[in-house]
Amino acid sequence: MHLINADLHCHSTRSDGTLAPQALASRAKAGGVDLWALTDHDELGGQAAAAQAARDLGLSWLSGVEISVTFAGETVHIVGLGFDIDDPALVEGLARTRAGRLQRARDMAEGLARVGITGAFDGAQRYVGNPGLVSRTHFARWLVETGVCSDTGAVFRRYLTPGKPGYVDHRWAGLGDAVRWITGAGGIAVIAHPGRYRFTPTEEYALFSEFKAHGGEGVEVMTGSHVLGDARKYADMATEFDLLASRGSDFHSPGESRTDLGALPGLPDALRPVWEALAHRVQHPAP
Repeated sequence: MHLINADLHCHSTRSDGTLAPQALASRAKAGGVDLWALTDHDELGGQAAAAQAARDLGLSWLSGVEISVTFAGETVHIVGLGFDIDDPALVEGLARTRAGRLQRARDMAEGLARVGITGAFDGAQRYVGNPGLVSRTHFARWLVETGVCSDTGAVFRRYLTPGKPGYVDHRWAGLGDAVRWITGAGGIAVIAHPGRYRFTPTEEYALFSEFKAHGGEGVEVMTGSHVLGDARKYADMATEFDLLASRGSDFHSPGESRTDLGALPGLPDALRPVWEALAHRVQHPAP
């Protein structure tokens, strides 16, 4: 199972990626991916197209989503894999999670206007494939295009992180809610890119403990934002908390993402891959 090139974390134009689901599927196939999942933020609108594209390309596929939750004052992302995309509780929960994004975007634009950057809301909208899912990434792309910053990394350092102009906090779903929506729909919940969160060791331990208590079963060990030390750390935490290990590039765009689809190292042999537990949920191509 470790020899499968699985990429179970990426984003399309249905959230904050720049490629449509069909184009992502083609890129995954070209990158040698054997098992693929599209995990748009709080959104299932690309799943049917992703499933069809995977079938057409002969690519194995799992349903996926990345849910934004608030934990200890931080935004944490929980990936769901292998669930029923029509589950009513999941669909309703994601709709509630998306509901506050538009007002948040207007507030972000107002914050940028106060430091002399006007037109940000309309500018960000030019990059949005799904009007209900405008995000910081869309603002970042506009700020690069207009020459305010040289790249999206500089945007986040200067404007769109806590304490900087343009940052607006948002209250997302609860950790327990997100995990229950996923597991109630027959899927497995996974902590996404844990190395990105600015938690103290005590807060991080609490996150893993509460996640597990709510029924969470997996953690991303290999992901685009993890360096080697992160991968080793979270491999150890997967063992400590008896969690399944996941792997995903978190690919958003050819010009922005650090890691392309299919390009991650494999999981350590001692870990159990999440796709092994989801074998019954994988949509395989026709023979």
